[in-house]
Amino acid sequence: MKSGFVAILGMPNVGKSTLLNAILKEKVSIVSPKPQTTRNKILGIYNDADSQIAFIDTPGIHTSHNKLDEYMEKAINSAKNDVDVLLYVIDGTKKINTNVIDNLNKYSQGIKNIILIVNKIDDTTYEKLYPELAKCNSLENVKDIIPVSALKGKNIDEVIKVIKKYLHDEIKYFDDDVYTDKSIKFLVAEIIREKALWLLQDELPHGLAVEITSFKEGGTLCEINADIITEKSSHKQIIIGKNGIMLKNIGTKARIDIEKLVGQKVMLQLFVKVRENWRESGSSVRAYGYNDQDL
Repeated sequence: MKSGFVAILGMPNVGKSTLLNAILKEKVSIVSPKPQTTRNKILGIYNDADSQIAFIDTPGIHTSHNKLDEYMEKAINSAKNDVDVLLYVIDGTKKINTNVIDNLNKYSQGIKNIILIVNKIDDTTYEKLYPELAKCNSLENVKDIIPVSALKGKNIDEVIKVIKKYLHDEIKYFDDDVYTDKSIKFLVAEIIREKALWLLQDELPHGLAVEITSFKEGGTLCEINADIITEKSSHKQIIIGKNGIMLKNIGTKARIDIEKLVGQKVMLQLFVKVRENWRESGSSVRAYGYNDQDL
């Protein structure tokens, strides 16, 4: 029996959350084309016959501009404390520049076992990928380099196999049926935010949050009310859409995933609220689930 903790770090949109979901075969981190989709430090627990690995997904490494960004920076630094392995994920379709290397060196300090994950190999060719992989061979402290396609599930088994080389604990920290430390309400809010990000895409900036205001589970029906929080009044109508069609589509797509999560029928009611510049306010950031005390 081997067990241990693994942090997943990298720049925005390199596929960290997709990688975690592929490893777990469960959806614990939402994904979208927008940078900084992941805002919290999210724990996902992998179990097999001879191991238990606790993965910690993190927000993308970026420059802080507001209180929410500051929280995400703290989440990244908190995640790499006392881990056995660091998975540093890069985008295999892009060139490895000094920014990538500098961030790898900065955030890997003090960690002995670093595995470089080169993701999105399904979107590139060997001829383009090979010169970039050659650059990685000279990176300090990197023990292994693994090309993967998290989206297609390619080489995920190899990632698990290599991680196990660096695990030395011999106890289980979590029950076998636990795959995340996040509550159902947290996961529901994230599902709603994910659907909004996908459907709104270029129409809306990043300033969306979701607050679950009511959650009632019954014998056959789960009733949920939630507020979608936006920073500007002009964005409210965009989220609602003409004749309410956008908000209805967000709710319809979210409800499908939520029903899979809770295992019963769901009645979901969504509302849109304006909280101007909420990302600049420490109290608002904490109120919407981004609390330093949880890190």
